[in-house]
Amino acid sequence: MVTASNAERPIGVVSALDVAAAVATGADCAAREVAATETLSISADEAVRTAAQLMSEHGVSHLLVIDKAGGYPVGVVSTLDVATVYAAG
Repeated sequence: MVTASNAERPIGVVSALDVAAAVATGADCAAREVAATETLSISADEAVRTAAQLMSEHGVSHLLVIDKAGGYPVGVVSTLDVATVYAAG
């Protein structure tokens, strides 16, 4: 997650692909410059199926997980996380 220097709320997400693309181009830049700026989120108590549907609908591979009570990020869920849950049964 990327936050503005004076804020706790996220403004973007940096994925492994974002880092790989920056390294491949030789870019020496800040995380905010390579972060995906569309930050979709899901409540921490939502079902994994809901996360998968949201990712599919928006064509994203990561969602911020938000604490429902405080409204702050508590993690990130990825398509690999979803696949792992479904593969485990």
